[in-house]
Amino acid sequence: MGESFTIQISTDLVRRLTNTDAKPKKSREAKPKASQDQLQPLGKKKLAPNAEKSSSPAMWHQQAPIYLPVPVSPSLPSPATAELEAIKSVLQESEKVVEKLEKQEINMVEELTQRAKELREKEFKLPYQKPMPCLNEREDCLQCYKENLKDPLKCASAVKKFADCALQARREAG
Repeated sequence: MGESFTIQISTDLVRRLTNTDAKPKKSREAKPKASQDQLQPLGKKKLAPNAEKSSSPAMWHQQAPIYLPVPVSPSLPSPATAELEAIKSVLQESEKVVEKLEKQEINMVEELTQRAKELREKEFKLPYQKPMPCLNEREDCLQCYKENLKDPLKCASAVKKFADCALQARREAG
């Protein structure tokens, strides 16, 4: 015997059980469940002020309800156990959903990081450019002018080579 719970015996039930002349009602009305404040242990019964003096069935309806502890068999689940199990299953489902969302988040972060890398590479990577034509001739010309500051006419042949190369590049570009 593990758990126990209490059953409320109302004055209306006692009245119906003791009254043999009245016909039983066919319709049942839903009774509100007793709150924990209303439930009392067996040893602490509340009785009406005059209830102790009279023990006749006619006076029973004045007495407060009596609560009796009823043991719960281990094979039958109590309502609290069933509710607890329902809460546990909802919690487990919630944990599974959280795990799925975390996996989705990780995948989305990886995808976002990859796309950001691609965009950075495209943004900062210059497209393929053809090498500048006549680069060597240009360097030779500049070097000649640096060496011959006082006599630039000595660089006429370097300038001629650079000019011919530039004319050829213009024709090829078209």
